[in-house]
Amino acid sequence: MTERILTYDVEAIRADFPILSEKHHDDVPLIYLDNAASSQKPLKVIDALNDYYRTYNANVHRGVHKLSEAATQAYEDARIKVRRFINAGSKREIIFTRGTTEGINLVAQTWGRANLKTGDVVLSTVMEHHSNIVPWQILAAEKGFTLKFIPIREDGTLDIDAYAALLRDNSVKLVVVAHVSNVLGTVNPIEEIIRQAHTAGALTLVDGAQSVPHMPVDVQALDVDFYAFSGHKMIGPTGIGILYGKRQHLEAMPPWMGGGDMIETVRLEGSTWNELPYKFEAGTPIIADAIGLGYAVDYLTALGMDKIHAHEQTITAYALERLAEVPGLKLYGPEAAQKGAVAAFSFEGIHPHDVAQLLDAEGIAVRAGHHCAMPLHTHLGIPATTRASFYLYNTTQEVDALIEGLYKSKKTFAL
Repeated sequence: MTERILTYDVEAIRADFPILSEKHHDDVPLIYLDNAASSQKPLKVIDALNDYYRTYNANVHRGVHKLSEAATQAYEDARIKVRRFINAGSKREIIFTRGTTEGINLVAQTWGRANLKTGDVVLSTVMEHHSNIVPWQILAAEKGFTLKFIPIREDGTLDIDAYAALLRDNSVKLVVVAHVSNVLGTVNPIEEIIRQAHTAGALTLVDGAQSVPHMPVDVQALDVDFYAFSGHKMIGPTGIGILYGKRQHLEAMPPWMGGGDMIETVRLEGSTWNELPYKFEAGTPIIADAIGLGYAVDYLTALGMDKIHAHEQTITAYALERLAEVPGLKLYGPEAAQKGAVAAFSFEGIHPHDVAQLLDAEGIAVRAGHHCAMPLHTHLGIPATTRASFYLYNTTQEVDALIEGLYKSKKTFAL
């Protein structure tokens, strides 16, 4: 077994997350390995939400009283923190949404509705989350464009040669791709994908739900047109997310929802729209959760995304080694060097849901199912997988407990 050296004091980090000291089923310690679905929250984020509701709860932007001004300042400070975190060119390119799914749908219903037509092609991939397939299917049925899919190789990586061939069709107008697969863990070569798309005259939208929480992301260096991600997967609150878009695209796009704050003027004869980013933030925004996301960004920045990524690579490599030892277990996706902090597997003779339930009895929280990636599982020839996913607070000891739990599962089923 290769020696694993962690990049920071994990126990000190774990002390910041109250839930990690809770007992699971009242008698066993919690081992949380479901981070690809949602991460746990540090006390700093929890306290920020509590402080907002207790001391300066008010609506933002339009109020002149003290509470509204304080709420507006904290809300807009969070936008600036996110801008710096992903190195956007301007805070006007940062739109608050409810999550990655809403960000993708916003692009589909604004840029897509205005620009896509019969004869056009949108390229997606076989490994996408449903949120980066279904919105385009819905819009394609209405607008008449074609949705095509980049295949994957046996090792779980994208077939870049097939991608290049698909781009030779001058009808491709948009490429939509996950930065990191939520099942295979594949870290896609996003820079090359974006470069080739732009050379072919297509725009790009990247699903960053599984990348922004786990590695440094620089949207300007990537030259990506749209990039969406979620707060709850990066130690932030649920119900908050970000859509980054290049300013020239956002300026040209029509608004999605109508209401307060997204308007400049309203007359019975017609209306004009507010400046960016407010054109896309109709109504009372997600104030508390946006502020909480800002505090999550503070936490991640202070720890260092390079260190978090290195820690997760260490944990993931160790997990893949240990999982490979278990008889009857099949891993999916590439090797650790090309993989995010995800290990999806099937277990001969045991349904993934049974595996997850047996592990739960041992205090180990994992995910079982198709993980909102049914087409990928169909391609793999399986209905579901069990998925363990890791984050900045997980340890090699927790991986060992997972392996022990899997051996117990085998014994339960007398395999």
